[in-house]
Amino acid sequence: MDNFERTLADRVKLATESQPVIFDFRRAGDRNKVSRLLAQKEIRYITDDYREQLHELFAVKNPTRVYTPTFEKEFSRFLALLEKQKPLWQHGRWVYFPWLSTLVHILEDADFQKVRTARNRNLITQEEQKRFYDAVVGIGGLSVGNSVATTIVLQGGARHIRLADHDTLALSNTNRVRAGVQNLGLRKVEVTARQIYEINPYAKVDIFPDGLTPKNIKRFFDGPPKLDIVIDELDNLAVKYLIREQARRTKIAVVMAADNGDNAVVDIERYDLRPKMPFFHGRMGRVSYERLANLDKFGIGKMITKHIGAENVTERMQGSLLEMGKTIVSWPQLGGAALLNGAAVAYCVRRILNKQPIESNRSLISLDEKLIPTYGSVLEKRKRQKAAQAFKKIFGL
Repeated sequence: MDNFERTLADRVKLATESQPVIFDFRRAGDRNKVSRLLAQKEIRYITDDYREQLHELFAVKNPTRVYTPTFEKEFSRFLALLEKQKPLWQHGRWVYFPWLSTLVHILEDADFQKVRTARNRNLITQEEQKRFYDAVVGIGGLSVGNSVATTIVLQGGARHIRLADHDTLALSNTNRVRAGVQNLGLRKVEVTARQIYEINPYAKVDIFPDGLTPKNIKRFFDGPPKLDIVIDELDNLAVKYLIREQARRTKIAVVMAADNGDNAVVDIERYDLRPKMPFFHGRMGRVSYERLANLDKFGIGKMITKHIGAENVTERMQGSLLEMGKTIVSWPQLGGAALLNGAAVAYCVRRILNKQPIESNRSLISLDEKLIPTYGSVLEKRKRQKAAQAFKKIFGL
């Protein structure tokens, strides 16, 4: 190994924290810590648009003045008063993102959230926003789950999020997980945690890098703090069963979305309202953790088909499932469908947390149905029914 190769290998081994550090520059100790980071060249970039954030904050707090001729003068007086108290660099907080080698100046927590969610109002009311933000949300599986997590946070939800996935980001994941190639080989929980912190540095993210197992799933649900809702985006049917056992025990809702070509299949199980309801709405029949854990590849395909419903699986997806291990490696998934699922699940989560009416079983979100002109024709319906019957026959359903 020559020196260049050794240098590359050594740099690859270096670990970087996936949690930001928040500093208060009114404190000498925090200033000293940042001075050391600068001297060690751990901080390479600094972003400071704090004045613009204050400008937005002043507007949000004074909406009736925004369109008046005196607004800018009033803001200048407000800014001058702040600077009289102490220089702007001592206001707010400074956030260090180790994985970005970047230091960012932001508003303090309450003001930061007020400005960041200002454009949500009144699509989301102030009271709804608070309940959404104060919730503790658990997400198992971070393929579609990555889109779910980032969409929830984008909308100002879930200050506290718990993430579980045992896998690392692979190149083939980047057709549906919104992450750049610099993250290849990084654990999916860390990829997603970093994305959450970059949107909301004040977030609290718990990570379960071993995924969900019989040993840790109770801790995933109970915390502390306990989950208020759980999102199931796992591939493992047996662990899906464990999720529902814990949801029933803790009386919280389960939301799950599966991509289906360009479309989404959203399932909601309200164990918060009906703790004794059958798992998976009974679609899989009577199942147990042991039975699901011991299924072979064909048995897994059969159970997934029973759960989703052969009539709901698109023709191209049907054909693809039969080609696994022949012409393709795994079932196909699209980035657009992952984003569609993320938006749908985030919507369901927000409504459930706010105790608003929501479908309690299944919804099909089909771009095909809405946008393909011939989708509803008699000919196309018959074609889909025939394909579904043939697909059922393969699995003996």
